[in-house]
Amino acid sequence: MELPGLGQRCAERSCRRLDFLPLKCDACEEVFCKDHIRYDVHRCSSAYKKNVQVPVCPLCNAPVPVQKGEIPDMVVGAHMDKDCKYNPAQQRQRIFTNKCLKPGCKRKEMMKVVCEQCGGNFCIKHRHPLDHDCQGSSHPTSKA
Repeated sequence: MELPGLGQRCAERSCRRLDFLPLKCDACEEVFCKDHIRYDVHRCSSAYKKNVQVPVCPLCNAPVPVQKGEIPDMVVGAHMDKDCKYNPAQQRQRIFTNKCLKPGCKRKEMMKVVCEQCGGNFCIKHRHPLDHDCQGSSHPTSKA
């Protein structure tokens, strides 16, 4: 005995299976079988309405809030056009900026290495008072 009024056919064109326990997509409202209910499997055009992920700007790495019903790509694009804090010059910032004050030395360090006696900034090689001929203090310096 066949019951023609029971079940519904899967909306996926390649499937069209008669399913007695059909599932309704909460985004596009179409009916699918258990194999095609996921958004990515049936290529749901309305999946962005239910997507709760927060997109991140690819330039400034800041999260971009998306309101319900908005297309994330459009919102991120608008952010990049108007509100993005990306600064290309910031990418080229120099790390080694602390130049050694020893005459003839051209080395630069990432962090300041300040002499306690004269207060000068030196590289690792010339950081000790005897290595840069320190004139800052009258305390005798020894090689010990």
